[in-house]
Amino acid sequence: MSDTLVLSSRWGKPNSAALATYRADGGYQALDRALGMEPAAVVEEVKKSNLRGRGGAGFATGLKWTFLPKDVRPRYLTVNADESEPGTFKDRYIIEHDPHLLVEGIALTCWALDIHLAYVYIRGEFAKQARILEAAIAEARAAGIIGPRLLGKKDFDLEIHVHRGAGAYICGEESALLESLEGKKGYPRLKPPFPAVVGLWGKPTIINNVETIANVPWIVTHGGEAFAALGTGKSGGTRLFGVSGHVNRPGVYEKPCHYGLKKLITEDAGGVLGGRALKAVIPGGSSAPVLAAHEIDISLEFDAVKAAGSMSGSGGVIVFDESTCMVRVLARLSKFYAEESCGQCTPCREGTHWMEGILERIEAGHASAADVDRLEQVANSIAGNTICALGDAAAMPVQSFLKKFRPEFLAHAELHRCPHGDHGWGLTQVTRDAVAGPVRYAR
Repeated sequence: MSDTLVLSSRWGKPNSAALATYRADGGYQALDRALGMEPAAVVEEVKKSNLRGRGGAGFATGLKWTFLPKDVRPRYLTVNADESEPGTFKDRYIIEHDPHLLVEGIALTCWALDIHLAYVYIRGEFAKQARILEAAIAEARAAGIIGPRLLGKKDFDLEIHVHRGAGAYICGEESALLESLEGKKGYPRLKPPFPAVVGLWGKPTIINNVETIANVPWIVTHGGEAFAALGTGKSGGTRLFGVSGHVNRPGVYEKPCHYGLKKLITEDAGGVLGGRALKAVIPGGSSAPVLAAHEIDISLEFDAVKAAGSMSGSGGVIVFDESTCMVRVLARLSKFYAEESCGQCTPCREGTHWMEGILERIEAGHASAADVDRLEQVANSIAGNTICALGDAAAMPVQSFLKKFRPEFLAHAELHRCPHGDHGWGLTQVTRDAVAGPVRYAR
């Protein structure tokens, strides 16, 4: 079953976003099946599936669902579609090419957890995807799939609303997302309590990523054990990996969650552009620690990437060739995190801008070796000292780049210029329009 496609089988088909196309391919049969099951049985199948959250943390989805208090109503479901992590671009493909898969996943989740109101919090820049999703929800409502009766046969009122964000990266953090949904500034909340206990409007709330929820129809149709068998160990199923950077075939690839990182780059993505040597890979979106070229012969499964010193994260694989100036890449990343810090925590609010400034001086050749040491000290002072993970997301790239490529930073200080000159590629060029390229996945 290594070539099984759970999420991308309809991508590229004519009118793949239409309800008629989805139903002709068996769409909403999983929901019909679930309505003949006890809701607790659906939860049990998700637990058996070993489905782990696809938003970055990799937490067990079925276990997360069981955290809801049994006697508190109403409950809410919030689907996180605020895909803002640099290098990550897979959720938008699900919404654009197969929105009814997400709608069915939402309906199944709500049936399983006795939830009657769901929100999809979508990145503000995804105007096209938001329109497609809203159209799919309207189709489902008009067809009687959602609304007062699920599939027109079960008295279970369900409404789904799309809420567009305003372009704040911090609102991808689950509690900041809830604050934004409530009409407040997107400040992350102190935890505990966690959203499953005290979430939207103080009520129990399940927050799952788009890709996570989109797996639920396949699990209900084929069973949790079959989904688990597509993966390995504690990680079931397939995953969507977005490959960008210096590769010949950037795009989104659906592979078993334990697929090889090296194979993904050298075979599926066609290898490094121009036949140049590989220099480094970020395996899980911009906040994941970087891996040097000799470290990529690993599985992309969550725990395997963690053992290698990085994170599988949100599945964004960014590839750098030998021409890349790693200082320039890190300077661009640090600028992003400095701009996106919400400012609530002092270490993040002040430290991200300090790192940005130091890296600008190093890149321009105006820094010393002491500044390289100072950069590391600032990153170490941020890591683990903030309310949410944005501080860690800003610090981990700095720590890992210095660990793997420190001589390059020192060379900038010693030469008082960039050794790569004006031709050293940085992150802007590396991720150039990868998301606009052709959709690619294994058959």
